[in-house]
Amino acid sequence: MSKKSFLLILVLLTLFFAACQSNPTSTIPNSPTATPDVPNKSDSLNEELANLSQMNHSEMKSAPNAAKEPFDLQFLDTMSAHHKSAVIMSNIALTKANNAELKTFAQKIISDQSEEITQMKQWRDQWFAGKPSALNLKMLGMADSMKAMNMKAFDSLNGDKFDLEFIKQMTAHHKGAVIMAKEALNKAERPEIKSFAQSIINAQEAEINQMQEWQKAWNK
Repeated sequence: MSKKSFLLILVLLTLFFAACQSNPTSTIPNSPTATPDVPNKSDSLNEELANLSQMNHSEMKSAPNAAKEPFDLQFLDTMSAHHKSAVIMSNIALTKANNAELKTFAQKIISDQSEEITQMKQWRDQWFAGKPSALNLKMLGMADSMKAMNMKAFDSLNGDKFDLEFIKQMTAHHKGAVIMAKEALNKAERPEIKSFAQSIINAQEAEINQMQEWQKAWNK
């Protein structure tokens, strides 16, 4: 190695460790007190994800009078919560999944759905500024999705057993999102939401098929 190359590596390492020390609050995503590592997202989203990850989903309740709010607002708030739970689950898979394909898959869910959370927030701020939460756990697909989630079951599982449990829960979770999105195709007023709902259907149905293939291959 040349002296120039050695000095360049030394500088890069110095910058890396300096960056780590400047962010002492960073934690491992699967730690009980961790803030899930959602790439390129705001601290407020990370904090909200951390709070949700500590919550028993049976404790979640619909917002007061949510069902009386415009459907588009209900969809944005409820699908955002649905996506956030998928991000939390996927962060666990990043550290516990046995198969490399599943870790890559989990990272894609985190990236894709975090971007969609940001998009939904932008629409909410633009169209429904100042409106109270319209989170409606009784929307078609949402209740079944939440019932299927049992992140505590992940704690005692490792290897392929963890992978199969993750696939089981995420498949049910995706199916709930597809049901919600199909309802939006019929009930949403804004064309942006209809188009967005169709993209959710296309992406998550493809991911369901992929997970079902893995389930067959890994369920030995």
